[in-house]
Amino acid sequence: MMNESPVKGQHYEIVSVRSAEPPPGVEGSNWHQYVIAFEGSNTINGYQQGNLRAVTMAVEELVAQLNERHLGKRGRVNLVPTPKKKVSN
Repeated sequence: MMNESPVKGQHYEIVSVRSAEPPPGVEGSNWHQYVIAFEGSNTINGYQQGNLRAVTMAVEELVAQLNERHLGKRGRVNLVPTPKKKVSN
């Protein structure tokens, strides 16, 4: 379990990554369950197959992408749509 507080501006954070049985209806071994919190009140639960280090790195990347998406893309302020060209017959 990770006890780090989220970096300012980050709304998603990893709560835990632990070894788990395969999800229902799935076979195989070496499964891990992860929990991601969103602003403390909502959670995302998921499963991924692989060793603990690889799964943890994948979940960290997922959390970074979720935070980037949540914050929106920077540098695209004041977009002005271009006028549509008239179709000539």
